[in-house]
Formats: sequence, C-alpha cells, structure tokens
Amino acid sequence: MSDYIVSARKYRPESFGALIGQDTIARTLSNSIQRGQLAHAYLFCGPRGVGKTTTARIFAKMINCSNPGPEMEPCGKCESCISFQEGRSYCIHEMDAASNNSVDDIKALMDQVRIPPQVGKYSVYIIDEVHMLSTQAFNAFLKTLEEPPAHAVFILATTEKHKILPTILSRCQTYDFNRISITDIVRNLRDIAGKEGVTIDDRSLHVIAAKADGAMRDALTIFDQTVAFCGTDVRYEDVIRNLNVLDEEYGFSLVEDFLAGDYGKALLTFDEILAKGFNALHFMASLSAHFRNLIVSRTAGLESLLELPDSSKKRYNEQALRCTLQFLYDALAVTTACEQGYKQANSPRLHMEFALMKLSFLNGRTGVTTAPRPVVVAEPAAEPIPVPSPSGQGTGAGHDPSEGVAARGLVNGRGPGLDRAGREAGFSDGTESHGRDLPSEGSAQHQGGAPESEVVTPARTRRKAKTGAALSISAMLEEKEEVAESEAPAQDVPLTAEILADAWPKLSELPMIAGQPRLKNAIAAAKTELSEADGVQKVTFYVTNGAQQKWIQENKLRGMEESFREIVSSRSVRLEVEVLPEDEQGPKKPYMPGEQAMDLMAKNPAVRDFVTELGLDVK
Repeated sequence: MSDYIVSARKYRPESFGALIGQDTIARTLSNSIQRGQLAHAYLFCGPRGVGKTTTARIFAKMINCSNPGPEMEPCGKCESCISFQEGRSYCIHEMDAASNNSVDDIKALMDQVRIPPQVGKYSVYIIDEVHMLSTQAFNAFLKTLEEPPAHAVFILATTEKHKILPTILSRCQTYDFNRISITDIVRNLRDIAGKEGVTIDDRSLHVIAAKADGAMRDALTIFDQTVAFCGTDVRYEDVIRNLNVLDEEYGFSLVEDFLAGDYGKALLTFDEILAKGFNALHFMASLSAHFRNLIVSRTAGLESLLELPDSSKKRYNEQALRCTLQFLYDALAVTTACEQGYKQANSPRLHMEFALMKLSFLNGRTGVTTAPRPVVVAEPAAEPIPVPSPSGQGTGAGHDPSEGVAARGLVNGRGPGLDRAGREAGFSDGTESHGRDLPSEGSAQHQGGAPESEVVTPARTRRKAKTGAALSISAMLEEKEEVAESEAPAQDVPLTAEILADAWPKLSELPMIAGQPRLKNAIAAAKTELSEADGVQKVTFYVTNGAQQKWIQENKLRGMEESFREIVSSRSVRLEVEVLPEDEQGPKKPYMPGEQAMDLMAKNPAVRDFVTELGLDVK
C-alpha cells in the first residue's frame, strides 16, 4: 500500500497563522494565551470543514508548548509538540461524542480529568460533535464543566449549536466559525496545486471552491478527486464533467436567446441540458444565479459581490450592458417563481418550458425563424343545412337559419326565448322565441351567418380571411397588432347632444335590440343624458324599473356599448343604464301576472267582488 495522504490531512494547518478564513478567532485565542487569560471551557461551533477541530488542536498544542515563538506559534521541537505530532501525547485527549454519548462515557471522562498531565501544564479534552450527547450525559457533565480542576481545559466542537443545552452554553466561551470565502479557498488551492505540481486554471479552481460551499475540507477532497480524474493537467471541461456541474456557457447562451426572442432555441438548449442528466430545478436555480450576476455586474459599486474569475467577470459585464435593468428584474422574477412552483406542477417539464417561453417574450421581440409553409386555400363553406320548422316544413329560400334555431329554443343558448330575468324585466311580448339577439363572437348563431345589417368591422373581415392558413406565433402576434390598429379609430369624434340625438335611434334598430319589440321600444323611448369626466364621455339612459336595469347590465350593455361606439365613431364613449325616478315616470304598466290581476280588479269592480267572494290569491 502506498504512503499517499489526502490533501485534507497532508496540508492541515499546524499554527494559527496557517488557519484560513478564521483570522479573528485565531487572533483572539493567540492573545488569550499571551496574556495568560485561559478559560476552562470553550465552544467552537460552525459549518463542517471550516477548521473547528484543527483550531482546537493548535490551541491545545500551543498552551503546552515549552518554547513558543514570538507570534505564539508552537515550536514543534519540545517534548509536548513532538509527542502530539507522533500521536502519543498524554495531555491532549480527543473524544467523539457521536459514539460516546452515554452517562457512563461521561463518568469515565470525569475520572480521567482528575489525573494531572505528565508533560506540560494542561490536560486538554477535545469533545467533537458534542451535540450528540444525551440529555442525561449533559447533566452529568455540568458540574465538572463549571468547576474543573485547574489543569483541565475543555474544548467542545459542534455543527449544531442549537441542540446544546443553555446550561452548557452559559459555562463556555463561544466562538462562531464562518464559512470560508471562495477567494480564500481558491488562493489556498492554488498554493497546494503548485506544491503538488498540478496545472489548473482559475475557472476550474472557482468551480471547485463554489462546489465546496465554504468548507475547506470539502474543497481539498474535491481537488483530490479532480486530480485523480484529470491527472496533473486539469482543464475546465474535465472539471465540470467530473463534478457534474452545469457549464456557465449555457447561461450566457440562453440569455442571448431571450434577448432575441428565440424561444425555440431556448427550448432545444433546455432539452440538451436534460439529456445530459442535469436536474431541471438545479438548472433553473443556476439560471436565477446567472441573472443575479448580471444585475450585480450592471450596477456600479457591486463588483465585490461577484466571486468569479476575472475572465468571467468581463463576460458578465459585457452581457449585462446589452440588457435593461427592467428585463433582468422581470427575468429574475420569472425564474424564482418557476422554482417555487416546480414541485407543485403536474408536468414539471412543461412548467420549465413555459417559463423559458415567458423569458423569451420579455424583451418584446419574437425572433423565431420559422420554415415557410405552403399556403392552404380554404375550401368554400358548405351550404347550411335547412333546419325544419316546428311544423315539420323545410326552411324557405329566404329564411334565416337562425330563426329555426330560435324556434327550437336555442337563442343565445338560454332555452326558449328570453330567460326568466328578461321576462320579469318586462321585455316578453309573446314573440321572443322568434326574435334574434346580436350574437357574441364565436357563438353558434354567429357561425351560422350574421344578418347583412350587422355592423362588420374590417378587423373581423381580416380574421376570416386568414383562418385558412396555419399561422405561427409570430404571425398571430402581427395579426393581433393589425387588428388593434384597425379597430382603433384614427381619432375619436367628440360626442355632442346633436350627434347623440341622431345616433340613439340607430342603436334601437340593431338586430340585438330590434328582434325584441318591447326592448326596442324601451331603448328608443329612453331618456338620455350626456356627461364627461376625466376625458371619458358618458351616455346615461333610463329604464322604468330595477329589473330592466339589471337584465340590460348583465345581458346587453356591453354589446350595446360596442355598437354605439361604432355608430358615433368614438372609442371613449361609455354607456350606463339607470332607473328613472318615479316622479318622472308615467302610469306604471303592469307586466307580471299579479300586477295585471290587480290592475284588472281596479278597473272592474265585478272582478274584484268575484275574487273576494271566492277568497282567491292573486299574488
């Protein structure tokens, strides 16, 4: 077996000066030794691999050294230092609390504490993973920890400070170890690579340091693994392949696709990443980190927040200058929202792809290159099949097919004739089953063929002309813009009382109203008022009761408003319906059966007497 020693052990610091990333703690402990102000118990806590146990060993060796250096460094030549290096020291004791966590183990330790050191001044007891002790063991340890012998010093090390009893914490000096920065890890790895004769670039070192997540021991372990895979000549491509790290090139490439609006290429890149075995959630997290780095690069004064090699910083800066801050902010909002909703998504891949498409449209460009497709000429629509009337006779040549639909009780999909609310509003006149309402766009009646008198805008004509061709998303967006431009008038015509008086009767002649005579009469005879507020002209018309007002608001008002805007050539006009005050209304006309009965009784005393004698209920 070879004498190979892993880097984490071979290059373990042996003095306070060699500690990496823990300068404050090293200085505090060194000063306490110089001044002779040693505590009887210390607690070292922090993440894994940041030097807790190493610092405890250096401290233990230092306080027993016979000839310390000027900077309070162990000499390495005295009996205490030599015995410690050879692993036979009787004044420095280490115990793993993970495997020795019972009350009996602590009692055995207490018996050992009473024995004074054979060499040196102090017996140092290093208890690693102290949070693993049981509650009974902690309680048994309390008294000795509070009042140990003069020669005993306890150093407790843990990664989970919150699991230690408050009574233990109050008896120790606590030192919190920090994660080691990427810059410090890269510097140390570069020195070790030089000593080992390994050629490695800064990009690879930064990848290893980022993978270590602030732990120097993890960084040295990954470094050994990388050297074992690549040999002494380490290349960036081999490092990311060995560590299964997503190449930062994907981030730069995807952002270019987003800026160009090329969602197709972005989806293909995502498919390539999945084919390489990368986790989709990790991919989105790396994309979020990429946008974060772009925001930092674009903001002056934040350069220190980028822990990257100089070559990567330059690339981030160049790409950030081509992005607006609003784009980067919106993109980061999309990626973080995608990460949050990933686990709840029924189709995780579709969830990710939809996020990539949203990112591609953030910049307002659709640079997708679509292959030309043959134009498909729509065949003429077949002649509508005549719908038989209720009497069983066929439809005449001049008969509107929608009348047959209405006769079967399918007007606007509501059942026979008007709905109940319409009848209660007083618009039922016995002919509503044959009346025609203005169909909403996409309804069955509209598809069956609108009357010639219907107002057809150029936008609708254009949509019908293009339905025969298979449209790409970019073509549909262009069509949407054309429709918006064509539907918006070049300039609104101000509405005046004269124009209103001339245009209002035209509204009642539209098919959506003219097919229902009583509704037509109510609209034609309605009192109108013109007002203006905040640049919007409002036309208020009045009906006779609240039921009519509610029914018109729910079923007709929106279509009436759109049609009236076309009549007066103004998109800023609004219609509102109100109830006419009772003092302005004429004699109230009975509509409901109960109202008609009461009216009949009031006009005919004989009928009233007949109802009274029989005790009939007319409500």
